[in-house]
Amino acid sequence: MIKLYINGKSGKMGTVLNKLISNDNNFSTSVNIDSADVVIDFSHPESTKKVIQESLKKNKPLVIGTTGLNKEILEDINNASKILPIVQAANMSIGIHQLKESLKKFIRNNNKKINCIIEEVHHKKKIDKPSGTALEIVHLIIEEDTNKNINLSDIVSLREDDVSGIHKVTFSQNDVSFIFKHNAISRDIFGNGALHCAKKIFELEPNLYTFEKIID
Repeated sequence: MIKLYINGKSGKMGTVLNKLISNDNNFSTSVNIDSADVVIDFSHPESTKKVIQESLKKNKPLVIGTTGLNKEILEDINNASKILPIVQAANMSIGIHQLKESLKKFIRNNNKKINCIIEEVHHKKKIDKPSGTALEIVHLIIEEDTNKNINLSDIVSLREDDVSGIHKVTFSQNDVSFIFKHNAISRDIFGNGALHCAKKIFELEPNLYTFEKIID
């Protein structure tokens, strides 16, 4: 059984993780980092910064799902990954991974000039805007669009009551539109993704791993 310390346990994702863990015989929760096997962080950037240092002191693998991380914290993560195995991802949904794979295939096969709009909707308490996932999609499009056929015109970010997460990517020409969409009905998908990472990272060597790398 893998013991997990949840940093941000009273938040939305912390509550989801505690529920999932209580129904999974592969995991249990730890009240402190000292007795944990793996640390999962869904908190606030400043809290993430602190838990990175604590994880280093205790030599604990780390799964980070907190978003809105600044350059300094990302550098802390990169440095810590030389000593600890770390998974850092803005979105731990397998569905988002599949969405990205579908986008890659479309972009690689596209040979026409086309416009693109990214739309994302999250709950009102989400602090980063646009979402980390939307920014990852932007990076993916730029990286895959080697022929410079795509005009990325806008990112639309909306904040509404109790939305787990919607990401929609629309490619359009004069006579046709291609729409790719991921709608998280429940936060359980992110929690299950984080637990999958915790199970895998427990066996890995120090390095910085993407969610895609863990899934693949």
